[in-house]
Amino acid sequence: MVRRSSVSSFGGDFAAEQSGEFASSVDQLQLPFGRLEGLGRDELRETAYEIYFIVSRGATGMGGHVRHVSNYSNYEIAGNATPRFGGIGGGMTSVNSKIKSNLGLRTRRVVQVPATPGRPGTAAGRREKLHSRPKPVNEMMQQQLGGNEIIDNRLRKMQSLLSAKPQFARRPELIVIPFQLLKHLKPSDFINVHEYNAWQLRQLKILEVGLVLHPFHPLERSYPAAHRLREIVRSAEVRPLDLADKKSESWKTLNESVKFLTERNPSKMPTEVAHWADGFPLNMHIYTALLRSVFDVRDETVVLDEVDELLELMKKTWTTLGINGMVHNVCFTWVLFEQYVLTGQIEPDLLTATLGMLLEVAKDAASMHREPGYVRVLSSVMAAIQSWSEKKLLDYHEWFEKSVSVIMENVLCLTISTGRILCEDISTPGCSGSTTSTTIEQENSRSAAGNRVDHFIRSSVKNAFNKIYENGNGNIDSMVVEVEEDPCDSLMQLAKKTEELAKLEKETYSPVLRRYHPYPVATAAVTLHTAFSVVLRQYVGRMSGLTNEYVRVLQSAGKLENVLKQMAVEDTSGLGEANRILDEMVSYDVQTIIVGLMKGWMDDRLRMGRECVKRAKETENWHPRSKTEPHAQSAVDLMKLAKVTVDEFFEIQASGPREELLQELAEGIDNLVQEYAALVATCGNKQSYIPTLPPLTRCNQDSRLLQLWKKAACQQPCTQPPCQAGIDMAEPAVPGRPRLIASKSTRARGEAHHPRPTMSRGTQRLYVRLNTLHYILGNLHNIDKNLSFFSSRGFHRNQPSPSPARNHIHRRRTVAPTHFEQARAAIQSATNHVAELAAYRLIFLDSANVFYDSLYAGNVADARLKHGIRALKQNLNFLVSVLADRAQPVAVREVMKASFDAFLLVLVAGGPSRAFQRSDHAMIAEDLANLRRTFCTCGEGLVAEELVETEAGPAEAVVALMQLPVEKLIEEFTRIAWDGSGPIGDERIMPMPPTTGRWSRSDPNTLLRVLCHRDEEAANRFLKRMFDLPKRR
Repeated sequence: MVRRSSVSSFGGDFAAEQSGEFASSVDQLQLPFGRLEGLGRDELRETAYEIYFIVSRGATGMGGHVRHVSNYSNYEIAGNATPRFGGIGGGMTSVNSKIKSNLGLRTRRVVQVPATPGRPGTAAGRREKLHSRPKPVNEMMQQQLGGNEIIDNRLRKMQSLLSAKPQFARRPELIVIPFQLLKHLKPSDFINVHEYNAWQLRQLKILEVGLVLHPFHPLERSYPAAHRLREIVRSAEVRPLDLADKKSESWKTLNESVKFLTERNPSKMPTEVAHWADGFPLNMHIYTALLRSVFDVRDETVVLDEVDELLELMKKTWTTLGINGMVHNVCFTWVLFEQYVLTGQIEPDLLTATLGMLLEVAKDAASMHREPGYVRVLSSVMAAIQSWSEKKLLDYHEWFEKSVSVIMENVLCLTISTGRILCEDISTPGCSGSTTSTTIEQENSRSAAGNRVDHFIRSSVKNAFNKIYENGNGNIDSMVVEVEEDPCDSLMQLAKKTEELAKLEKETYSPVLRRYHPYPVATAAVTLHTAFSVVLRQYVGRMSGLTNEYVRVLQSAGKLENVLKQMAVEDTSGLGEANRILDEMVSYDVQTIIVGLMKGWMDDRLRMGRECVKRAKETENWHPRSKTEPHAQSAVDLMKLAKVTVDEFFEIQASGPREELLQELAEGIDNLVQEYAALVATCGNKQSYIPTLPPLTRCNQDSRLLQLWKKAACQQPCTQPPCQAGIDMAEPAVPGRPRLIASKSTRARGEAHHPRPTMSRGTQRLYVRLNTLHYILGNLHNIDKNLSFFSSRGFHRNQPSPSPARNHIHRRRTVAPTHFEQARAAIQSATNHVAELAAYRLIFLDSANVFYDSLYAGNVADARLKHGIRALKQNLNFLVSVLADRAQPVAVREVMKASFDAFLLVLVAGGPSRAFQRSDHAMIAEDLANLRRTFCTCGEGLVAEELVETEAGPAEAVVALMQLPVEKLIEEFTRIAWDGSGPIGDERIMPMPPTTGRWSRSDPNTLLRVLCHRDEEAANRFLKRMFDLPKRR
């Protein structure tokens, strides 16, 4: 049997639409025409009945005929894709309906079954013998569409009122039925006011959908009439309108809007129909609601014997709905197919009828006389049918059991036929070429059908295999297995069930699929082989070594492989095709699997390492792990993973290219460490903390800024130095740079001489990065020694060890770190960068208020370096306490470089707040000596005294220039400047020396800056005469 949902009934008030079974069936379908806002199936069915009633009683006949399905038994679709009729459903009797006869529909003999007690509305309770007294067709339509005599009386009333207008009596397609109903019917025509209000709102929404949302002619929503009609509908949703009063504003607005929108004709051609219900997709929804009336409400799987007369009456609605015979065929095909699905797929005759109608649709689609709207309807319906059928075929093991091969064949025919219509007939209508071109076209169709079936086989077989795997062998996919669950036994059981599945495919499904595919068994065998190979390799990838259970698993896998290969070879017709199929089946070679096992395990560990690095990029906040472990947690995770990976690698007891695998593993760890080192180094650049050099100006004693500085220095209490870090600084903060704001306790009198470390949290996190790099370097060295040691012992970690003395001698002689050279270089580069960045941040940002911003500002004597040195010592002590021992030398060295750079910048690029005299030299030289001494005495040999002297050299050279008289400075500057460029033209014009940033006595720009900061008249005149530098403001 076919998998199906419970059968629901559509009779009476169509309450079954609300049932869970109906909703489940609808979910399986892709609705070709979408949904209409505010209009459900009930509303559309009622509107369809109103249209049918008006036009069937007001028209004398319509042109055209419904083309009934002819004899199609020999018709071919996509390579003999003809449906199978009458294969299922015994107890059927022939009928007089030509349509039912041509479509293979039979009348089901239904035995009288008493109604279930308490549930008289069930299908069993409603069924009766179909051989009862026939009803008139109009009465049957009333029953099928849920009408009644009260509704008919209303419609007759409107029809009688319109009979005074001959054009409406003769041409009902000119009637805007919802509008005329609203015009002529009153609340008194209904049972109660609630029924009238719901009826009124439905009519208004039909007008909105047909005239505004989905009109026949394209409509701009900015039309005033469209806007007014939508406002009327929105108002009716809130409160029913009083349309009985034809003088009311609501009626006038509705009348004018509907009249304008129905008479609108962009083509200016005479029209023979009121375009209110023929816009897509409203017309499709209404017409399919009409077509659904051909199914018996007592048994929704049965098409009424009067279907010929019913369809003939429905033809009268074609003009109103903009339907023609070709569109009718498409819609009727959809309704048959939809009913088959919605009734739980229990009636195969409906599927057979759908296939029969598809033959007619294919003929229409290949015609040259097609309207643009027809292609849109055809594409939507064919795509919906194809989507449903392909969904079933992509998992045919689930949907079709072995006893229902005919239904599966018809569904297969369904998807092939719709695919051909979509790909060929729609794109190339009316194509009829020579015999050669026809043959080529047929070959292409067969090839396309074969490709689709190949996809179905692979998808369904894979899904069936996955269900076996998930239901009985889920423990294979877990690394943690219960004691009683042996993963090896589970995998062998999976191999056995896979072999059974292959035999079922060969005996049951392949005979049906062979009609469209030359080698269905071989394709299924290849798919199963590949699927089991994936599971096998996943299982092997989780093993830690070769065991007896592993050997048994390989043996069962080899047996399955032989069976599948034999099936594939037997299904193919030639040696070449057999070889091609076998090439797709990658052998389960034991040695290959062992090597693949080890490589897969290595790749998995390296992937975990990459995820660790990626996770560090996303979440690492660079906080120390603890006081005793001042490095980041992500580094601990990465190094732990690397160490465990190396240890487990040497635990694997297997032969093979171990040396190459070891080198590959080492390269992978090396790349991970390089990537992590790059992450650690991604923290900024020191240039972002170095202040911008101020423009060169002449230093004049009477500048306004210097006067303000001196005034502020005189007013400041002696207990608080001008360089105190806080908010009392006279110099404003540098834009974009955070300042350290001193609290009240910091500004307290007792703490002025005991400053706390100025190191910010951001700088501390940089030093955590530095600790992390040294932590990785140390662990990497240990891992490297282990690699070299175990490699030198021939990879046999578990073999008996030699004596301790010999082991020590052997280790000293053979073990030397030879791996991870690139990683070490990356760590060293990152260490230098992070240490430099942290040092410049510490000096130029964290300590700016006591160093660069305040040093010598205003007056040298009142802004000495002693407070900056005190803060620097506090920072260095704190730095040594938080840094690992191996990270301290490089950190202190970079702080020293940053300090000397900051000191130099104060002297040569201090800005307008600083001016020096020759008499200041002694104080500045003393400050420099104290700064140099601070680093010489920092820690126990953290910085060599020679290195301190070297780094302090440029600063000492600049300080030595400050004791020279102005005349000597000018002479030195002139000589060096002319030697560097040579005179050009007039000897009195000297070029401005470029700023190199390498401050020294031999740099002309350094000498020029010393002159700019010399507070003497001779320097002022020289700079004015040579470079016309501006004065300070």
